[in-house]
Amino acid sequence: MLLIDSPSHNAYFNIASEEYLLHRFPSEDIFLLYVNAPSIIVGKFQNTLAEINLDYVKEKGIKVVRRMSGGGTVYHDLGNLNFSFHTLLGEKDFGDFSTFTQPVLHMLNNLGVPAELKGRNDLLVEGKKFSGNAKLARQGKMIQHGTILFDSEMEVLGEALKVNPLKFIDKAIKSTRARVTNLSHYLPADMTTQQLKELLTCEIIKNNPTAEKYELTSADLEGIQKLMTEKYETWEWNFGFSPKYNFTKAIKIPAGFIEVHLDVVQGTIEKAKIFGDFFASEPIEKLEEQLLGQKHEIESLEKLLSTLDLRSYFGKVTLEEVLEGFK
Repeated sequence: MLLIDSPSHNAYFNIASEEYLLHRFPSEDIFLLYVNAPSIIVGKFQNTLAEINLDYVKEKGIKVVRRMSGGGTVYHDLGNLNFSFHTLLGEKDFGDFSTFTQPVLHMLNNLGVPAELKGRNDLLVEGKKFSGNAKLARQGKMIQHGTILFDSEMEVLGEALKVNPLKFIDKAIKSTRARVTNLSHYLPADMTTQQLKELLTCEIIKNNPTAEKYELTSADLEGIQKLMTEKYETWEWNFGFSPKYNFTKAIKIPAGFIEVHLDVVQGTIEKAKIFGDFFASEPIEKLEEQLLGQKHEIESLEKLLSTLDLRSYFGKVTLEEVLEGFK
């Protein structure tokens, strides 16, 4: 088994590294640890916009990254330790989450933390979740990865994942918001994320005596960077990959009531209808037509709408007011 400690706190880099290592080591077992700066990691089959508080996320500069595996959306920050096991498929049951969560539980139990696996893939302490786990199978290998809430900013977590469920209608997998807690409440006050990482690494070595540490080479770093740039940093992967959805939002502004309805496929607006009690000198259908083919992304829509005379469609409005209807 190769033990890899990521040198980066960049979520784009670390999520890309999981896919890179899958190709780089097609048969070796790997145990990867990483800590991300504030970021939201979205399940592969989720509608990103329906999982995040976009305004808050942008205001705080929180990265949004789609991972390869299914499951729900999670928040990462520097108080959060992430682990990833890579092994040959066929040696383990794909539906079994216990094998690779056992080292985490054993380490915590030895520290006096009454942690346990509950349900299919969650680790809980006193009924509160501190770890969610997901997995995927590809090219004859299986990856199971999970997150450990150690000393995460719970207020930021709550705000970043606070969304209006009435805005989106789709068949995408929705995250279940469980009661969560930090393990710092159950561990010595002076313990750090780094110390927790070292303890978990020791537990892995104890179970795998032949395990050896592996440092990413310059070629590895270059390969991860390339994958990160071409895929994991892109709007097309993180937002455009979302399943088809219908978006609806109603806003009340001085010019009147505006209700926006969008049909969005792979992040692109395929149908648009706008209703309201505003007064317009131009038919609203002209604006609806110009929305077709646009990304359901505020930057793209702002670029389009800033070129139009919005008052001719809605009366006395500002660009910011109209944009609010598409968020």
